[in-house]
Amino acid sequence: MAQDHAVSAGWAAASSRGTYLRAQFQRLKTRRGPKKAVVAVAASILTATYFILRDGVPYRHLGLDYFDRRDRTNVVRRLRRRIEALGYRVDVHQVA
Repeated sequence: MAQDHAVSAGWAAASSRGTYLRAQFQRLKTRRGPKKAVVAVAASILTATYFILRDGVPYRHLGLDYFDRRDRTNVVRRLRRRIEALGYRVDVHQVA
């Protein structure tokens, strides 16, 4: 019964806009499918809830671009490959 509620919360979080949980869902959905991705989102919600209640700390929103900020080199490499697959040559330079 509690699992049903957690998965329902996962679906709701996956459909919300501009959140870390939606970004997590979108990232996992392409590799694992929507059902497994929503279970992972539900698990993240339960884990966050546990630590929030245990430690008495407020919820800290990581942001929609958390995964992009976490590993910029992988994002650049992935996007560069996609552009080159379209037939373009790409030179990437860091902007100050």
